[in-house]
Amino acid sequence: MKKENRLLRYVTWLLVGVLLVFSYKLSIDVTQPDFFRLFISLGKAEQMKDLLRPLLFVHETETYMIGTAFPFPCGSAPTPTADTSGPRLQIEPACADEAGATVLVRGLDLGQNADVAIRWRLADDRTLTIKRLTTDANGNIELEIETRAIIQTENGIPPRIEAEASLPNPKIIPSQALTDVTNAIIVTIFMALLATTMGILLAVPFSFLGARNIVHRGWLGSSVYYFARSIFNIVRSFEALVMATIFALIVGFGSPFAGVLAMMVVSFASFGKMFSESIESIDPGPLEAITAVGGDRAQVVFYGVIPQILPDFFSFALYHWDINVRISTVIGFVGGGGIGYYLSQSINSFEYRQASTALLAIIIVVWALDFLSAQIRRRLI
Repeated sequence: MKKENRLLRYVTWLLVGVLLVFSYKLSIDVTQPDFFRLFISLGKAEQMKDLLRPLLFVHETETYMIGTAFPFPCGSAPTPTADTSGPRLQIEPACADEAGATVLVRGLDLGQNADVAIRWRLADDRTLTIKRLTTDANGNIELEIETRAIIQTENGIPPRIEAEASLPNPKIIPSQALTDVTNAIIVTIFMALLATTMGILLAVPFSFLGARNIVHRGWLGSSVYYFARSIFNIVRSFEALVMATIFALIVGFGSPFAGVLAMMVVSFASFGKMFSESIESIDPGPLEAITAVGGDRAQVVFYGVIPQILPDFFSFALYHWDINVRISTVIGFVGGGGIGYYLSQSINSFEYRQASTALLAIIIVVWALDFLSAQIRRRLI
C-alpha cells in the first residue's frame, strides 16, 4: 500500500512537472521574448534620460521686449533712428522695397546667455515668430531674415521687428511643472478618496446580501446571495482602464469625474467581495448568544456582526484608497484626469522632465499613503 501511494505521488509530481514545462514552452512561443534585441535596443531609450531629472526648481527669469519699426516699402513710414546704447536692435538695411529682400538683424547688449525670440509685429498687431536663439558671451545675436509680402505698412503704421529676451536670475523658484504636478496630485488624492468612499457606501449593503451566514437560508436567501455574488464577479471582470474609457466618453476626456466613476465601480466590486468574506469569517458565538436571548435579525447584525467587522472594513478602506491612488495614475492615460492625465500629456509631448516630476510625486504620495495606512491599520488591529 505504501509503495502504491509513493508511486502515485511520483506520477502526480511527474505530471505536474510535465504540465509546467508545457506551460512555459507555450508561454515562450506565444510571447516570443527576445532579450538580445532588448539589449541592443537600449540605446533608443537614451532620449528618455530626462525621466531621471525631475524639473523641480528653476532660476527666475527677467523678460523684456525691444523693437524697431521697419518701413515696407521704403518711404511708407518714417525711418526710425537707431539707438546707440542699452539693449537695442540694429537693422541693415533699415527698410525694404520688395518681398524676399535679405535683412541683417543685430541684437546688442541683450544680456549674456539670454533666450531671445525674434518676431515680426504686423501693422494690425499680429505677430509672426521668426526664430529663437541664445545670445553669446557679450550679449549679442545676429541673424539674416527675409521680408514677406504680408509685411507691409498699413495706414502709415509700419511693421516692427521685435526681440523678446529672457534673462536668468540667481533667484530659485518652483518650476511651473512642480506647480502643475502639485495641483494634479492633490486632485488625484481626492479623486481616490471620493471614489473609495462612494464604493464603500455602495458595497456595504451588498456585502451583507453576499454573505452566506447572513442571508443563505431558504430559496429566497440563496437567490439573494447568488445575485449579490454575481454582481461582484461581473463588475470585477472589468478593468479600471475599460471603465475609465467608457466614462471619459460620457463625461469628457480628461475629466477627473470620469476617473472617480471608474474607480468607484472597481472599488465597489472589490469592497463587496472583501466585506462579504469578512462577514462570513466572523465568530458565530456572539450571534448565537444574541439569538438565544431573543434578539431579532437586525439586533444580531447590529450588535453581533458590525463590531467584529469594523476593524476589517477600516483596514480594507485605507488599503484600497492607496490602491486607487495608483490606479488613477493608469486611468489618466485614457482620459481619467488627475496626475495620470498630466503624465500622459507630458510623455506624449516629449516633455520628459515634466513627466519625471509627475512620477516623483506619485512615488512620494504612494509611499506616504502606504505608511499612513499601515500606521492606522496597526492601531485598529
